[in-house]
Amino acid sequence: MGAKLAGGGKAKYELGQNADINVTPFVDVMLVLLIIFMVAAPMATVAIKIDLPPAQAPKDPTDKKPTFLSIRRGGEVYVVAQDSTQKVELPSLASVLNVTLGANATNQSVLVRADRDVRYREFMAVVNQLQKDGFYKVGLISENLG
Repeated sequence: MGAKLAGGGKAKYELGQNADINVTPFVDVMLVLLIIFMVAAPMATVAIKIDLPPAQAPKDPTDKKPTFLSIRRGGEVYVVAQDSTQKVELPSLASVLNVTLGANATNQSVLVRADRDVRYREFMAVVNQLQKDGFYKVGLISENLG
């Protein structure tokens, strides 16, 4: 607390009390603490240099190429798997995919790609047929031509 030197109508030399908080020492302490923490923070982090080898996925001999459904202009659908290409009709798409993908076919991914000139209706007919047949893991392939 501080003291007030000028009286308000009372005795000339009477000291009154001043209830204002002096924030200057508080600001000084906070600035000193800020500087201390700014200097000490980089020292608190410990950096150890480790030369790690690059991460590589293990080679799996059972890896096989993904199965693609290629849609051409006019609604022609081709199943491209491993090294074979087979033209299919939409109603028989599930049976061809079950043979191509083998066991647990509906849990495997099927990638769909289409020509630029394929109509949206034809594309969605293939995707809807896949969904009806239980193939829910469908990926869409796009190519950057630029």
